[in-house]
Amino acid sequence: MKGKYTSASKVTKTEVVCPNDTNPVGILKGGVLVQWMDIAAAVTSQTHSEKICVTASIDKVNFHAPARNGDIIIIESNVTRAFTTSIEIYTEAFRKKIENGSLEKVASAYFTFVALDAEGRPAAVPTLIPTNEEESLRYEQALQRKNNK
Repeated sequence: MKGKYTSASKVTKTEVVCPNDTNPVGILKGGVLVQWMDIAAAVTSQTHSEKICVTASIDKVNFHAPARNGDIIIIESNVTRAFTTSIEIYTEAFRKKIENGSLEKVASAYFTFVALDAEGRPAAVPTLIPTNEEESLRYEQALQRKNNK
């Protein structure tokens, strides 16, 4: 199976925070944001593997700043490493400031997905080919995270 580059499966997803997405004080609910991030990570894993993938774990969810009703949320998702049948995805969510277009990180997390074959069993996935220092570092750290589970 041929390896793939991170850029081949990178996903950017955009959402708008609506009143139903917020708590009583107008701040985006963490569970809603994690759901959006999970969808972006799922698309990334399925694009990389060319198979249906299911969420196996979510690690190290960090909330960095609040997002509020009306904010535009931009979610970026990248493969950090592909193992035999699983793929680790790093996902970040940003709040886009309308007044100047700048981005503020609101959350980040690592998602692990398992690729499935037509019978629903774990299936082999293509390896990842890191192309720069940052990708190589995340690639190595992914193995450490996997070994620490």
